[in-house]
Amino acid sequence: MAPELPPLDPEARERLARVGLFVLDVDGTLTDGKVVYVGQEERQAFCVHDGQGLAWLRKAGVKLAWITGRGGEPTQRRAQELGVEFLEVRCKDKAAALAGIQAELGIDASQTLAMGDDLPDLALAAGAGYFAAPANARAEVRARADYVAAAGSGAGAVREVCELCLRAKGVWDSIAGTGG
Repeated sequence: MAPELPPLDPEARERLARVGLFVLDVDGTLTDGKVVYVGQEERQAFCVHDGQGLAWLRKAGVKLAWITGRGGEPTQRRAQELGVEFLEVRCKDKAAALAGIQAELGIDASQTLAMGDDLPDLALAAGAGYFAAPANARAEVRARADYVAAAGSGAGAVREVCELCLRAKGVWDSIAGTGG
């Protein structure tokens, strides 16, 4: 069952309404953080609810970027399926990668939403106007987050953040089929 989203305070609503770029860590944010090898093949599992939320954000005009310290064929395939515009794999400097994407798009930190689960993702937090974390993120990351999802990594946390952003942008009711 999907968690009920908390109401947004006016300041958070304003910050999320400005978002033009959603930047995500992959392992431990979009996935549960496990890496499974079957022979020489790597396998990852992605939550379809997270993917649907990302598709709705794209439809609402938000650009998507994934910045990961790992990255293999499963990550690249899922990013392609979802139309992720920017994919940085095996990234050693997440802050620099984020700054490069922002410069290319002409988007600043105040228009950037980022989400991550581990200490390297604090570099994304530093370059974003709004930062979110899954429920099972490191304590240091949760402490820095503007929003901590009720769901864990790879289990709907990204979808929660997508819905918050879509609500702030005033398009959720049309997506959910409730009119408004």
